Amino acid sequence: MEHDLTRGPILKGLVRMALPIMGTSFIQMAYNLTDMIWIGFLGSNAVAAVGIAGFFIWLSQAFIFLGKTGTEIRVAQATGAGKNDIAQKVARNGLFISTVVAILYSTVILLLRKPLIGFFNTNDAGVEEMAFAYLIIVVFGLIFNFLNQVLTGIFNGRGNSKLPFQINAVGLVINMVLDPVLINGLGPFPVMGVKGAAIATVFAQAVVLLIFIYNIRFKHSLFKHFQFIKKPDLDEVVTIVKMGFPPALQSALFTLISMVIARIIAEYGALPIAVQKVGSQIESITWMTATGFAVALGSFVGQNYGAHQYRRVVKGYFTSMKIALVIGLFNTVLLFFGAKWLFMIFIRESAAIPLGIDYLRILAISQLFMCVEITSSGAFNGIGKTEPAALTSIVFNLLRIPMAIYFSKMTILGLNGIWWSITISSIFKGIIVFIWFNIIIKSRPEFSDTAADLLEN
Repeated sequence: MEHDLTRGPILKGLVRMALPIMGTSFIQMAYNLTDMIWIGFLGSNAVAAVGIAGFFIWLSQAFIFLGKTGTEIRVAQATGAGKNDIAQKVARNGLFISTVVAILYSTVILLLRKPLIGFFNTNDAGVEEMAFAYLIIVVFGLIFNFLNQVLTGIFNGRGNSKLPFQINAVGLVINMVLDPVLINGLGPFPVMGVKGAAIATVFAQAVVLLIFIYNIRFKHSLFKHFQFIKKPDLDEVVTIVKMGFPPALQSALFTLISMVIARIIAEYGALPIAVQKVGSQIESITWMTATGFAVALGSFVGQNYGAHQYRRVVKGYFTSMKIALVIGLFNTVLLFFGAKWLFMIFIRESAAIPLGIDYLRILAISQLFMCVEITSSGAFNGIGKTEPAALTSIVFNLLRIPMAIYFSKMTILGLNGIWWSITISSIFKGIIVFIWFNIIIKSRPEFSDTAADLLEN
């Protein structure tokens, strides 16, 4: 069911949109967590291998944003303005962009797979061999993930976040069933190790896409007369890509910076790489939850901005920010005090546990600020202004590299200095993006009166 977000109680509308989006985000995270839980039984080398290959899957998210972000924003704004013909045209062109980019990206990764894996210089032939095996299989299925995510964005823009959640849940169940079967070789299947995890993920994503296509063709009103194969509208393609480029660049640089930091971590051996991989998966509890509300806020703001309901835009932002603060505080407490038990779910090697505890406790300090940054970014996206949040993120993510090098050389910090560089940059990003959006809503005429009124009360 599609929801008109330009009417009704704001909190109820945001929560109704956000809960399925959070569910979808957690499902995406659960794919990785399920893999990590089962791969964790194979040892830290297998976890490190999947972690290294996973950087290039992570990098693909940047290229997904080229088609997804602008499509989601434009569909939301067209829906709010009551222009379904425009929404359909945007959706079709967004799918075209994602298909082309997925093919190009997958081809490049396959051609350059050896130097890309070699970049991490693990000095462990076994780890690199497993990383190659995992990467090759997953890359062949990347097109499914590209299209699934842009379709999820289209439905979210229309105010229907429930259906993507239901469809992605089917994929998760398939992945959870296949992981132990293919990794450990249950029944008629041979032991496949990390290859089994990759096959399970690709198969699940392919099923998700088939279910999306079925719903598009037979159930969704926006696609009643939808044509998959049609000449793209170049003006619309350019508009979508322009909106998607700043967050795409932000995501790409974030991943590349993380790869450089992983190279710095690799100087301490394969074990810290595994610790960072698992720790980041646990920490993603925060940004997946916050992203759910941010995406809901983006759709809410987009529809109301398109309908010129500026008061609801500002009220929706402040309502979401209150929720973000609660989420951030809760996850700070969870990661700090539950660090040991959370980490031991995935890796139980005695040498890894103290490193994992340090990672989670240091990153816990930044969770509140991360939620503020993500929520404000959703509001920026809703008004079609994707540059400020992306620029802030790029600058402070780049600063992580010199900070990581400097702090890690300090005797008192060592490896923990790298984790501190991540936390400090996250704190600054949250503060600056929050201030920037508040400056905009106080200075732009359509927002300023409402913002002043709300701040006084």
